Amino acid sequence: MDHQANIIELKHIKKQFSDNGFVAVSDFNLSVKRGEFVTFLGPSGCGKTTTLRMIAGFEIPTEGEILLNGKDITKLPPHKRPINTVFQRYALFPHMNVYENIAFGLKQKKMDKDIITKKVKKVLELVDLEGFERRGVNTLSGGQQQRVAIARALVNEPEILLLDEPLGALDLKMRKEMQLELKAMHDELGITFIYVTHDQEEALTMSDKIVVMSEGRIQQVGTPEDIYNEPATVFVADFIGDSNIFNGIMTGERKARFCGAEFDCVDEFDEGTHITAVVRPEDVLFTEPSLGRIRGVVTSVIFKGIHYEITVESGKNEIVVQTVHAAKVGDRVGMNVDPDNIHLMVAEDNTNFFPATINPDYKLEYNDKILDVDLTKIIRGSSLSEEGRLMDSNGDEIDRRRTKILASISPQNITMTDDIREGMVDGYISNLIYKGDHYSYVIHTDLEQDFVVDDEYLWNMDDHVGLIMPVDKMSFSVKR
Repeated sequence: MDHQANIIELKHIKKQFSDNGFVAVSDFNLSVKRGEFVTFLGPSGCGKTTTLRMIAGFEIPTEGEILLNGKDITKLPPHKRPINTVFQRYALFPHMNVYENIAFGLKQKKMDKDIITKKVKKVLELVDLEGFERRGVNTLSGGQQQRVAIARALVNEPEILLLDEPLGALDLKMRKEMQLELKAMHDELGITFIYVTHDQEEALTMSDKIVVMSEGRIQQVGTPEDIYNEPATVFVADFIGDSNIFNGIMTGERKARFCGAEFDCVDEFDEGTHITAVVRPEDVLFTEPSLGRIRGVVTSVIFKGIHYEITVESGKNEIVVQTVHAAKVGDRVGMNVDPDNIHLMVAEDNTNFFPATINPDYKLEYNDKILDVDLTKIIRGSSLSEEGRLMDSNGDEIDRRRTKILASISPQNITMTDDIREGMVDGYISNLIYKGDHYSYVIHTDLEQDFVVDDEYLWNMDDHVGLIMPVDKMSFSVKR
């Protein structure tokens, strides 16, 4: 059997729920090789569990196809797929003992009693529960119940085992133990594991391949080392591990300016390119103030057991440093970073674009609010007639319904307010990333439109905010 062949392929998968129109997963493309341990990693609501449920057959994709060993199984019911799922809530039968729980699926298949006994004994050894056959499941600890749930799935000898946050209900010590046990089970069995978690350490510990997701889309696919050392987006850099993230610009060949200083780096971009620089806290080196490319004052020191986490203020920027060397609040320090430890990526263009409409009075509107702009300056060659109608250069009336105007505004020109009546639009904070001297927020609105806002102040996830968007800071174009 070819262990390098793809066992599962997801092609252009989309899942939109008909009751509320919410798009949970969008244009999802992934190949999983036979025997791989693949983890879907991302925050709550990013679409990872929905994707897992589509692989299992509990949800049917709105678009796209799922292939198993090259065959289309998109609409195949769950019981006809060689796939078993372990959930966070173990869903064990409370009136059955351990043996009966594990044997349940085999009995449904009307297998011979001796074969069932042999299979159950084998998986009990695998999950380290020999001798527990007659125990009631309610007498077991959380970790033991989890092992029974895994054994019940494995006894069916699935080609693929799906695990949906299976360690979420366990305490930290038990979770760490089970991470290692699951990895060992995977290595011994050689079957394909697809695992869902929001815990980055869990993903880094166990996976061959990590799929980082945000808001229904894949952000990056790679090995744990790739994901940690070479994040493809600011979201990945912020979500995986701790990061210092700064806006900057390329000042020459392999030279970048950020955080008020110029650094040698290994990434090559054209001079003048706006970049985002990512520096891990453990890669910031303390030195004497006079020897540091960056200088600052220590504002916070937290002892974390194996290192100190130290926050340094340098001008408008805040730098987090992890080091075994102690410092005191108020100390002046210098900081350097080796070129190999600076990861650069082209800065994302976070300009907000949104559609505006022309109302019957030939005024521009967005979200039922008038945008005080002169349409004749947006639509080239147009003019207003004496009756107030919008005319083209030939003197014909412009069809306002068919004329689409695209408005745009940059993140730094939007102001958030907790008085939603003040805003041109309102929504909820769905993501935030600290970028050294400001926070970058994503605001999810009911208009199927997310806005990116830069703000120096810290707001909380899920805060309901209004967005004040000055018209004089907007740009407009005719959408063809």
